[in-house]
Amino acid sequence: MQVALFITCLTDTFYPRVGEAMVRVLRHFGCQVEFPAGQTCCGQPAFNSGFHREAARLISRMADVFSPYSCVVTPSASCATMVKHHGPPLFPEGDQARPAVCALADKTWEFTTFLRDRLGVDMAAHLRFDEPITFHYPCHAREIYSVEDLQGWLAGANGCDLRVPARPDLCCGFGGVFAVEYPELSDAMLRDKLSELEATGADLVISNEAACTLQMSGGAHRRGLRLRFKHLAECLAESLGLMEPESWAG
Repeated sequence: MQVALFITCLTDTFYPRVGEAMVRVLRHFGCQVEFPAGQTCCGQPAFNSGFHREAARLISRMADVFSPYSCVVTPSASCATMVKHHGPPLFPEGDQARPAVCALADKTWEFTTFLRDRLGVDMAAHLRFDEPITFHYPCHAREIYSVEDLQGWLAGANGCDLRVPARPDLCCGFGGVFAVEYPELSDAMLRDKLSELEATGADLVISNEAACTLQMSGGAHRRGLRLRFKHLAECLAESLGLMEPESWAG
């Protein structure tokens, strides 16, 4: 199966290891992975800020860039949600760009759901953890997969000591431009989130959203917490022996 990797802005800039892990895992399960070099943003920041015309131009361009591929896979539920659910309504019936944008929406997958629903991979059967773990459930994942899905993938892993947060769906406070426009509220939400994660007693947090990871890891660093963050793609790649386990300083 030919798959195009939509890496997303934040993953590309801050977490390239997640992209490498995705490629290795997808190839392991029989996919031919391509990376269209012309890809840019899906338009989510503009859309969330109310600039729908600008967002439409970006997602229309994205539809053109990814038109040769039958499947598009991304590590980000928020970008997948933008493409699948918010992109098509930006183009009214009769707009010449609408068919391509709708086609992009139909063939775009978030990484974990692509493994489960398209490739039939039982992630829990492959995951291995040698320490207690907890997780963050991204708000934008609600239209892609449930908190029960994520908890099941992790809890079913061989010998996994999963520490479930008291409020698994608690927002980290990032919300894109929300964190810029309302920094005090964002910081208060972040403090609550980090306190819940810390209370689990696990140092390793599974976080499948680069924006949330950026928010929480920065907050944890400033507070001197031991929390570390990994995408499920990295955990799978390490468990399958496709990548060396990441070393952590300090």
